[in-house]
Amino acid sequence: MTVQLNHTIVAARDKRVSARFLADILGLDVAPPYGPFLPVEIPNGVTLDYMDSPGAITPQHYAFLVSEDEFDQIFTRIQEAGLTYWADPFHSRPGEINHHDGGRGAYFDDPDGHRLEIITRPYGSGGRAVG
Repeated sequence: MTVQLNHTIVAARDKRVSARFLADILGLDVAPPYGPFLPVEIPNGVTLDYMDSPGAITPQHYAFLVSEDEFDQIFTRIQEAGLTYWADPFHSRPGEINHHDGGRGAYFDDPDGHRLEIITRPYGSGGRAVG
């Protein structure tokens, strides 16, 4: 069997708000609840299972590999939502995108401070496009 990531749990102050945020920005759907989780399924079959979490939330990083067309659509939604975006994970280049490996990338935060990233080329790919 090939090892594949199936799901991960994402801590949220309000799982409905956070799952809806991600789904709306990426153009995805929020799935029906599964126990205490509210899943957002990514097209490759991995789910981000949002779960209400009391107390402080430690921000995590989630990167999404997207096509050039998807980048345009997602980036437009980021701008229309009035979100701050950065070219780097350290938030030192606001209002910019990056062009690593000949593609495009941008970082933005979700309502809980998780750092989200969209990229059109895998890091180290030497510019090979997404299928």
